Amino acid sequence: MTVKVTVDLNRKFIVTADINTVFSLLSNVPASAEHFPKVHAITALSDNSYRWDMEKVGLGTYSIQTSYACLYISDSDAKTIVWTPIKGEGNGIVSGRWELTEVATGTNISFKTKAELTLPLPGLLKLAISPLVKFEFSGMVDTYLRNLKSLWG
Repeated sequence: MTVKVTVDLNRKFIVTADINTVFSLLSNVPASAEHFPKVHAITALSDNSYRWDMEKVGLGTYSIQTSYACLYISDSDAKTIVWTPIKGEGNGIVSGRWELTEVATGTNISFKTKAELTLPLPGLLKLAISPLVKFEFSGMVDTYLRNLKSLWG
């Protein structure tokens, strides 16, 4: 039996780094992933496609490991990076985008992502597990964004 959990996040923040510095790191998926917590492995599948395998996370008596793959499209003129899911890879379907805007003090960063995770857990646990999974996922994303903000000021 499985449980599906959907997480939808939108975050915005400003850093003092210039837009080209920010874009350069974010469009380099393996380099950007170094700042994301609890990544077990990131594997290049083909040009601009990567599989993310996260560390196992314990939820009570259960442990789960999330794995998903995305195709990344970077547009250096628009200063956007968009990722779309590659179906059939792992137990997650993840999509999202970075949107960068130059401002007088540096770069305005908009981060949006949506994840649908299919977890091998009894359906009866959905009400209890779903908030915990959302909390863990949100926490990892927020740590990632704090790490980036700390890097760029």
